[in-house]
Amino acid sequence: MTYLRLDGITKRFGNFIANDNISVNVNRGSIHALLGENGAGKTTLMNILCGLYQPDSGDIYLQDKLVKIDSASAAIAHGIGMIHQHFMLVPQLTVTENIILGTKFDWRLDLKKKSQAIAQMSRFYNLDVNPSAKVGDLPVGVQQRVEILKALYRQAKLLILDEPTAVLTPPEVRVLAAILRQLATDGRTIIFISHKLEEVINLCDTVTVLRRGAVVATTTTSDTNSQELARLMVGREVLFKVDKSARDSGEVVLEVENLQVQDERNFPVVKDVSFQLRAGEILGVAGVDGNGQRELADAIASLRAITSGRITNYSLDAKNAKERRGKRITAYIPEDRQKMGLVMGFSIAKNLILKTFKFLPFCRRWFLQYEAINHRAMEAMQNFDIRGENYSIKVSQLSGGNQQKVVLARELSGKPSLIVAMQPTRGLDVGATEYVQQRLLAERERGAAILYISTELEEIMAMSDRIAIMYEGQFVDILDAATCTIEQVGYLMTGGNLKGISR
Repeated sequence: MTYLRLDGITKRFGNFIANDNISVNVNRGSIHALLGENGAGKTTLMNILCGLYQPDSGDIYLQDKLVKIDSASAAIAHGIGMIHQHFMLVPQLTVTENIILGTKFDWRLDLKKKSQAIAQMSRFYNLDVNPSAKVGDLPVGVQQRVEILKALYRQAKLLILDEPTAVLTPPEVRVLAAILRQLATDGRTIIFISHKLEEVINLCDTVTVLRRGAVVATTTTSDTNSQELARLMVGREVLFKVDKSARDSGEVVLEVENLQVQDERNFPVVKDVSFQLRAGEILGVAGVDGNGQRELADAIASLRAITSGRITNYSLDAKNAKERRGKRITAYIPEDRQKMGLVMGFSIAKNLILKTFKFLPFCRRWFLQYEAINHRAMEAMQNFDIRGENYSIKVSQLSGGNQQKVVLARELSGKPSLIVAMQPTRGLDVGATEYVQQRLLAERERGAAILYISTELEEIMAMSDRIAIMYEGQFVDILDAATCTIEQVGYLMTGGNLKGISR
């Protein structure tokens, strides 16, 4: 039975058509995947369904009844709930307070009674959340359960999940999959937006693929495969296998000795880490998220003070020591492009000169030289395939993939000798992922030394020359990527050791 029907949905922003006559049927009690490149129109379509945008034409039907969803409250009233990739929670409030926030006002608010009801709901759906816990103290996977409970508390019958596994560990992904299957069995209808094609194949019943704002295919997952879905998304064959040539590494570019780093609570999170990184080499850092990878990257990038130890970048020109004092790294691709990589309210052109705006040719006698800035932006947009209307638009108007290309263009254009790439493909579609990986491999061929940090084990295995496994702030081993196995790396990531395992 069809629960949701979108009929001819079209949405324009000026001359740009974000959704082009989209028609989709979603069956009750099913998990329906929505795929597409960054910028394919998925978010716009879901924002229409959630009442944040109004379509220029087309209709929405729920259970064969025409409905008008002209606000977020109207969407909630129609039983539509969305769990965003970036959670909409208040860290300082408890689970109960977050869940009831914005619901019907009651002068006689009984938080204890509300907590009991939420605890009962949590047990019923196997969501395992403590209603009294502060959200800011919870792991990311548990925060996501709070978001799901918040939607269920509002009587949501249709759940939309936007990139729900992007920040989850493999065990958390398995737990989420079990929860979603149970919800579907209980009659909930789920729209699952993801770039991880294997997850879509394994979890979802049906998949709709968007490309450039239009539906190009709808099929059952049993009748397709990852390669076909990738081809439908980007309109060409996608290289799933990273083609990395063998090469001899050069001189040591980065040396880290007995590094100790603390977090904001003065708790040690990087503990006695030592390694060398050579020119033309990719050292992958594998580990479950939260084991000190972010603090390690920030310390090497001089964004976080070190407690003890030493970081030496041999590529720095000693003759310019005064000018480059305190600068240990040439290029840094941060984990969160929106919070750390870009100024979202700035244009493409201005974001591209964030690190060089004080210098010629972009600044002369304290005045910005817009001709040079704009020329630089046009070159970067062409060289890095940044797809935007022009260089003057805000990066907030770009898709996630194009935002990441702006970061790459700024960080890689100076031909850096050392690159730290922290989760460089997180949240990107298969086409954008392939692009980022190929650009970094080209930098390796040029002779750059690359520290490549990712929680995606297959990605680390494919990209790296050597793999350092990080667990509880320490490098438990550094393995040759050509000879180690995914089972060995995965075992070390969970705190095991290789004694008794064939190496």
